[in-house]
Amino acid sequence: MISEFKQIEKLFKEINASLRKKVKIFVIGGAVLLQQGLKPATKDIDLVVETKEEFMILKNALNSINFTVKVPNIEYKNMNLNQIFVRDDFRIDLFQKEICGRFSISKEIMKRAITLIDLEKIKLNFCSNEDIFLFKTMTEREGDLEDCISLAKRGIKWDIILNELKNQIKKSRQDVWITWVGERLDILEEKGINIPVMKEINQLREKYFKEYEKGNDL
Repeated sequence: MISEFKQIEKLFKEINASLRKKVKIFVIGGAVLLQQGLKPATKDIDLVVETKEEFMILKNALNSINFTVKVPNIEYKNMNLNQIFVRDDFRIDLFQKEICGRFSISKEIMKRAITLIDLEKIKLNFCSNEDIFLFKTMTEREGDLEDCISLAKRGIKWDIILNELKNQIKKSRQDVWITWVGERLDILEEKGINIPVMKEINQLREKYFKEYEKGNDL
């Protein structure tokens, strides 16, 4: 487990020294919450790069500083995970562009991200809390729902989450994802979280089920 953000800063300085070319990295998980004080510790550092070239450059750098590849387990079954790299207390979940099969780093997500660490060969961008919240409704990893609760209590812009969800559905052309996100939001409501966009989420779900039933009747 990583309990201090300075451990992550030190790690990326080490990775930076091992890179052969500059890469732009987006952080979309617990490391962001740790930096904000919303999480006491994290075991995962979720990283996303946009291109295959950046993925290979980063992969080679991690291998060169003694990270080893770990096989994903059952909690990653819904995630389009490219690779898990492990060394001591660090576990890096590395994705190329697309996460969870249907969730991808859109231009809008990139625009909302803030550059927190800018080194010679690494530009480390932290995704917005809204995009992290949406990402965490698409996983089954232990603790992700609790992270969603922490984000909601801190205060998030629900219209951004709703618009990005619609954008992701339109882009992937796989409307079924709304049912998974809806189920996770149902659980959060049961835990006492007020979700102002739930009416719109339910309308999207109803639309999906109507289209699904129509297709089965043909």
